Amino acid sequence: MIGVFDSGVGGMTVAKAIEDLCPDLPLLYFGDIARSPYGSKSPEVITECCRRNTDFLLSQGAAAVVIACNSAAATASETLRRQYSVPIIDVVAAAVEKAAAVTVSGRIGIIGTRATVRSQVYERRLEAARPGCKIFSQACPLLVPLVEEDWLDARETKMILRRYLQPLRQQQIDTLILGCTHYPLLGRLIQTRIGRRVRLIDSSAEAARHLKEFLDKNPDIALNRAERGRQSRFFVSDSTGPVQQLADRIFGRPIHLEKVDV
Repeated sequence: MIGVFDSGVGGMTVAKAIEDLCPDLPLLYFGDIARSPYGSKSPEVITECCRRNTDFLLSQGAAAVVIACNSAAATASETLRRQYSVPIIDVVAAAVEKAAAVTVSGRIGIIGTRATVRSQVYERRLEAARPGCKIFSQACPLLVPLVEEDWLDARETKMILRRYLQPLRQQQIDTLILGCTHYPLLGRLIQTRIGRRVRLIDSSAEAARHLKEFLDKNPDIALNRAERGRQSRFFVSDSTGPVQQLADRIFGRPIHLEKVDV
């Protein structure tokens, strides 16, 4: 089974994308809603949360772990790779690969949490993948709470998005990385406000594609006979009405959220 974790429910966009690409692959999802959002926390706290999440998923039988949280990936992915023997896949690497490949002008925007922007992980990896590109980052700390509250079409959300995106519009970017797995749920609103000519890079979809390519090359880690027919399970450290509604919306069906103490 493949483990997926996020600071909240946004990482379910990654889980859903994996499900669409690998429909026979059972998933173990953990959303750390009780400690969400990670983006406003210190690197030390984020890293400790990531260790707990990984330990939990491995205890449930995960053979590989996907970090479906940009803040976590930016802060702790290298630490986790050093400390665990299982494959660790993160959303940042997949999004960088795609953005570097599709940009024409080399002017790339990034929106993410404060932790993601502070880490400068996207800048470092993009400069390595596409030398000479111009990178413009914008922290958007209010978006995760708005998504978690299911305010996807609220007037306040639209106003906040416009304010966050205006500096990037002025930089005439041609590619925008959605550097948080919550943000694809705002994709339509973001596209309208950043402009139709800007290519949006969905880190959730790219992470799922990256995982599929990895499993194709490493079939021993993919689904085995003992797992065939097993159901995906979705764990959370806390749950509220809006969280349940958002999970159901992402998957287009009722999702059973199992509350656990991690």
